[in-house]
Amino acid sequence: MTPPLAAALPVSDLAQTRGIREALQWFTREKQWINEQHLELCRIPAPTFLEHQRAEWMAAQFRALGCEAQVDRAGNVIAFLDSGGHGPLVALTAHLDTVIAPKSRDDVAVEASGRFRGPGVADNGAGLAALMAVARALKSGPDVEDRVADLVFVANVGEEGEGNLSGMRYLCKQSPLAKRISSFLVLDGADTAHITTQALGSRRFEIAFTGPGGHSWSDHGTANPVHALARAIAQLAEIRLNGSPRTALNVGLIEGGSSVNSIPALARAKVDIRSEDNPRIDELARVLQEAVEQAQDRENERASGGKVAGKVKEIGARPAGQLPVHAPILQYLRAVDAHLGIRSFPDCASTDANIPLSMGIPAVSIGAGGHGGGAHTAQEWFLPDGRDLALKRILLTLAALLRDPSAP
Repeated sequence: MTPPLAAALPVSDLAQTRGIREALQWFTREKQWINEQHLELCRIPAPTFLEHQRAEWMAAQFRALGCEAQVDRAGNVIAFLDSGGHGPLVALTAHLDTVIAPKSRDDVAVEASGRFRGPGVADNGAGLAALMAVARALKSGPDVEDRVADLVFVANVGEEGEGNLSGMRYLCKQSPLAKRISSFLVLDGADTAHITTQALGSRRFEIAFTGPGGHSWSDHGTANPVHALARAIAQLAEIRLNGSPRTALNVGLIEGGSSVNSIPALARAKVDIRSEDNPRIDELARVLQEAVEQAQDRENERASGGKVAGKVKEIGARPAGQLPVHAPILQYLRAVDAHLGIRSFPDCASTDANIPLSMGIPAVSIGAGGHGGGAHTAQEWFLPDGRDLALKRILLTLAALLRDPSAP
């Protein structure tokens, strides 16, 4: 299928329109400014649920660029190049939160090689820096010509871990802007090779076993929550998850007890179930519940004293979804990649795009450029070399979406 953009206006022609041409040149000219903003935002701690300080800083930067910006009820930063109008919106988003937060400004530094080092410098410092770069590039030159939709910048909360995509959920379902947003371009990390068009679904649970506890010798025979938890986990570990749809089950955290010679009163674990298929996730959730019930019964059968009780609590859910292969937003992105010489392929991942994709709203998640690694560790790194190519990709894709009301 011929990409809609190529049929209406080749990317090469779009890139030569005055507003776009000057913005594209700005990305190459102002690399140092982008790097400085990137480092400064990463030095502001933003662990999940505590993103407010970084959010206020981002909002202030957007205002300094001449944008209208505010922090919404969920904690998301919402910014417009101008008033935002009343028509359809194209959203450019990046998440504020990080898995690990810097303890001091010195935790985020630049090595002699030019490589950034520190928590969150790639995930998602790269995405947030791109938001500001695109905003300043567009504010520095003429308006994008012939646009039908308006652009909204969103730095959202709650993407990582137990944040459960809270910022994007609010934006898509409760925000006053929800019904106006026609498509999402989500920036997450650095890698430009992957275009996330399929949302990897997941549900997360906490398993907890409680009991009276006691002394390991004098209270021997009392049901032990750790023993019950171990039985449940062992049963889950025996589940075979080969074949299609691709599915995974992981026990990622176990805790409980106070000393080696005490029967604990509490033991718990956190479990992550992921699949390309929502029904498969639901099936495994039922298996998890059964495993906990069976482990509880088995431990209580063996006990001669106090009993244990098992409980499963859902602590997160991310719906699966998929962008149609011929969706205009994907065709535009592929046309831009062909123009810029970027090699990319569609993939399946868990990102903020899960929410709009599950609701049938066109969305893709892409990297913001440069190179990165060590995500979710204290040794995370980012190298800004080549970042300007990815910023040009982002801008050209946005320009196509803003001009074509049929894209949504």
